[in-house]
Amino acid sequence: MSDSQEKKGNQINIELPEEVAEGQYSNLSIITHSTSEFIVDFIQLMPGVPKGKVKSRVVMTPENAKKLVMALRDNINKYESIHGTIKTHDQPQGIPMNFGGPTTEA
Repeated sequence: MSDSQEKKGNQINIELPEEVAEGQYSNLSIITHSTSEFIVDFIQLMPGVPKGKVKSRVVMTPENAKKLVMALRDNINKYESIHGTIKTHDQPQGIPMNFGGPTTEA
């Protein structure tokens, strides 16, 4: 078998529907797990509103969850090598209701 035939055999075709390609904004995620799966809920939470909405849920095996962590770590390292360290802010446990900004009144 030639190299080009081997490469074709290892390729997969992934379809990205237009409505999925637009993406979903999420500023909070909650991760839970059982013995057989990890569940990641991506949530959109608006400042001052105590109710968020799950925009997407991803269910995966523990092995694939670990592969995702490794891929994220690799991509963060690449990003930081180009753009500098990503700053994280220490926040108390729980969900911030004001996103750290000043409170305002209407």
